[in-house]
Amino acid sequence: MTWLAGPRADWVRLANAGGVPPLSRVAAQPFEPAGLLAEAAALHGIEPGPATFGTGDFHEPLGVLCRAFEEEAALTTVGRWMTRRFVVRLLGVRLQLAAYRRADPGVTDEVIDRPLVVTGAPRTGTTILYALLAEDPALRVPRGWELLRPVPPPDPGRVGADPRVALCELELTLPTLVAPELGAIHAYGPTMPKECLSALSLAFRSEEFISRYHVPSYVRWLAGADPRPAYDMHRLVLQVLQRRSGPVRWVLKSPVHLQALPTLLAVYPDAELAITHRDPLAVLGSVTSLIATLRSVHSDTVEFAAIGRYHAELYGTSLDRLVDHRDAGLLDPSRVYHGRYAEFVADPLGAVGALYTHLGRPWPAETAARQRAVLEGPAAHAGGHRYAFADLGLDPAAERRRFARYQRAFAVPDEQ
Repeated sequence: MTWLAGPRADWVRLANAGGVPPLSRVAAQPFEPAGLLAEAAALHGIEPGPATFGTGDFHEPLGVLCRAFEEEAALTTVGRWMTRRFVVRLLGVRLQLAAYRRADPGVTDEVIDRPLVVTGAPRTGTTILYALLAEDPALRVPRGWELLRPVPPPDPGRVGADPRVALCELELTLPTLVAPELGAIHAYGPTMPKECLSALSLAFRSEEFISRYHVPSYVRWLAGADPRPAYDMHRLVLQVLQRRSGPVRWVLKSPVHLQALPTLLAVYPDAELAITHRDPLAVLGSVTSLIATLRSVHSDTVEFAAIGRYHAELYGTSLDRLVDHRDAGLLDPSRVYHGRYAEFVADPLGAVGALYTHLGRPWPAETAARQRAVLEGPAAHAGGHRYAFADLGLDPAAERRRFARYQRAFAVPDEQ
């Protein structure tokens, strides 16, 4: 099997050929920081100033990204249009957060109490585990629309009726309209639990940009950057989201936290972790297929093998570092649950129960019944995602050696 992007819908082909003038006119605008900042401010009727967008630590990564969008990403017309909407939305939310913080400085006193953070390499079961934890009434997950548009704080009495649900639906589902095969790999929707890397993206220090685009200069920049501003933004978003509801117990999820566990735990020192594990060779095939498909939304040039090499190096480093963190005592065993994909597949509800037991959390029968219903529902059995390690062009023996220490440390079985 060789990975290929799916056929383009007629509207996408027409737009990419310049046949939709309103869209192509927007797409023709250059990615230039000053213009993007002015556009975001104008949309919100605010005169740009030194503190309009909060702290200034996002300017450098925004500049790196803008150059990469123009020089490296090979964006289609539709890709440029979508990317401009994405960046202007991020800047607009930064503007709203800064204004809200000035109007209500007490928001930063909101306590984020013992969040439960699900992480692990992508495609290791983090999404289904997150969905099951979202069924626990004692926990609160951030929904898609909340992370995309957190200001003003949601009204607990009318969450489902918030107009931001409809506002965010197009942005969250648009990629699947451009590349329908994406929907078979990962589900998207405004009311679904959302990965919290969307909050990190507001600082323009996030792997979300790397997932969507071929931006090697940004990859290099991010590798040497301090992740703290992104996690400070992450915390502010949660504080705003709970401002009207009072303290809650958050459950969060993103594989990207693997790359910044010391920073995550510095910002949330009482956090509990659920770390999922799977054969890295199975992970590489699956995640590369996902990222290649996601990039095909924005570009007709997708280098599948290069994506595979990038993830082999990224997770070779981060999973080896995970062993270092455990050995150095960064991961308190009483607050960290390690779950293996094979065990979850064999007995998913049993694996969830083991998590609750290990962390000392109550697991009422009603919660278990709700989680069982999710496992028995159609969403848990949606399929269609096909991938193969052989497509990556990597040497399986070399990759086994790369990940051997990690697999031994966490007793992760081979699947390949």
